[in-house]
Amino acid sequence: MPEPYDLVIIGGGPGGYVGAIRAAQLGLRTALVERDKVGGTCLHWGCIPTKAMLHSAELVEQLKDAADLGVSVGQVAVDFAAVQKRKARVVETLYKGTQFLMRKHKIDVFTGEGRFLSRGKVGVALADGSETELLGRHVVIATGSAPRSIPGIIIDNQRILDSTGALALTKVPKSIAILGAGPVGVEFASLYRAFGSDVTLIELLPTLVPLEDEEIGQALERSFARRGIKSATNATAKSARPAGDQVKITLARGTETQALEAEYLLVAIGRSPVTTGLALDEAGVALEKGAIKVDEHLQTTAENTYAIGDVITGQQPYRLAHVASDEAIAVVERIAGAETHPVNYDAVPRPTYSFPQVATMGMSEKQAKEQGLDVKVGRFSFQANSKAVIQGEREGFVKIVTDAKIGEILGIHMIGPSVTELLAEGVAAKYLEATVAELGAAVHSHPTLSEAVKEAALDAMGRVIHT
Repeated sequence: MPEPYDLVIIGGGPGGYVGAIRAAQLGLRTALVERDKVGGTCLHWGCIPTKAMLHSAELVEQLKDAADLGVSVGQVAVDFAAVQKRKARVVETLYKGTQFLMRKHKIDVFTGEGRFLSRGKVGVALADGSETELLGRHVVIATGSAPRSIPGIIIDNQRILDSTGALALTKVPKSIAILGAGPVGVEFASLYRAFGSDVTLIELLPTLVPLEDEEIGQALERSFARRGIKSATNATAKSARPAGDQVKITLARGTETQALEAEYLLVAIGRSPVTTGLALDEAGVALEKGAIKVDEHLQTTAENTYAIGDVITGQQPYRLAHVASDEAIAVVERIAGAETHPVNYDAVPRPTYSFPQVATMGMSEKQAKEQGLDVKVGRFSFQANSKAVIQGEREGFVKIVTDAKIGEILGIHMIGPSVTELLAEGVAAKYLEATVAELGAAVHSHPTLSEAVKEAALDAMGRVIHT
């Protein structure tokens, strides 16, 4: 039999490969099984390529207002083929970086489909057609998730697309309908509208980005309307079928229906855990509602077998690459006997790279009140922020939800320029158990967008300056 690895990880996405690196740093002999490319969906078909295209789209948006800044650029045109080529270069650059890290840390990478043969034994159907077996004193499952659809709508990636199909289009759609207004849906809406598409968002719930504070969703819908993005909330698609170069969609709102046509339909209603083919029963790993059941230490129902990321039952309701990475580090450190801390799900940043950006952490105002907490809210609009005025990006606000008695930060909700970067300050404050008093007392450089965070904290204490 082959010599056992200290750790075998199935899945090489941002959970799997980060866990492998941390394991190697801790002296664990580690094998990583990945059916395609190290980096997984996030690097190759998700987060990274989407954000690369969004960066191009953001520049298009900014150049539309160049004349107001005294800059003459002529007519702005999109070379979509060049956008796609740049996206591919970004992905390839980062992929080469992950490959280098695997070599640097002497991690054995097996390209193929992994499945359990028994507890601690993993069979791998290698890409070259051969088979191998790996023994692991510990195993981590990090197989992630895949786009899902709804009954009556078949994703063919010709006219009815998932996110991978939407990234692979070779031309800018004349029109696109997007089913689901969560982060994926609103990011693609922003992207394709900036490139010139006619965009319609369809959302089952009352607001866009419905898992976020409702003020954020309402503000985003107003901003989208100004950009020409149509939003149909409290609605869903009962059916969709390709018809020539169009998709015919039956839109349902309550008991009423209406017909909608678009060149493409993007289905962005969420993702499902990838467990098919893992033979989890062979290892004694149990499922719960289609996801792997884990305890507070992310251990499955099988001894020395863990699971992280999108494949597990929800430790928190957001499937995010950075959550998988931090879960991987916590699990690996526990396996190695090193001092570790569980992931603080109350302080997980949730970025959405729409135009304008959305960035949130913690409880919404409604959630805090539903828990019976005495809530106080501080707000500050970018309309009154010097740097936002300088940049010509005055949309949005910072909202901080606090405990009225002690000033504990319960949630931070932002919409506006660069807020996906600004949120890090709030995350650090939450980890350090700071209150709005510390956040408001901290000196912030002037003029910066970050001053809006300070002012929102001051507002929660009734001391806001610039409003």
